[in-house]
Amino acid sequence: MRVGQGFDVHRLVPERRLVLGGVTVPYELGLLGHSDADVLVHAIIDALLGAIGAGDIGRHFPDTDPEFEGVDSIKLLQIVLKMVREAGYQIANIDATIIAQKPKFAEYIPLMQQKLCQAIGILNKTGMNIKATTTEGLGFTGNGEGIAAMAVVLLEENK
Repeated sequence: MRVGQGFDVHRLVPERRLVLGGVTVPYELGLLGHSDADVLVHAIIDALLGAIGAGDIGRHFPDTDPEFEGVDSIKLLQIVLKMVREAGYQIANIDATIIAQKPKFAEYIPLMQQKLCQAIGILNKTGMNIKATTTEGLGFTGNGEGIAAMAVVLLEENK
């Protein structure tokens, strides 16, 4: 078994879509980044890369590479999943947290779980847990400057 943890942050700005877990969430601000800036997927990617000892998202998908400009982060996740399989592992479970004061994500979490389970190939929904929390108005997430996400993944050897 291998464990990995990931963390990502992106700034909220006007005139960008807000994409989390592969789902576009209606909001007046979106996340700024080279790709679609999906902090939830980026945290999961970093957790997976960490679990197999393969560095971080920036090493594999640098923000200086035009190939990744505007890319759907689910596509990056699928590349990393191939790396995980090639390393001899499969996902046992993922637990992730979105950290934002607003918007509220409760109604979108089931769709995020569905989309990520489909992308990852998790058949049992209990293998993908997503939560959302606020920071009670404190810090950059609390004052609406950005959104953060954390993820922990447990890998087991392929059978």
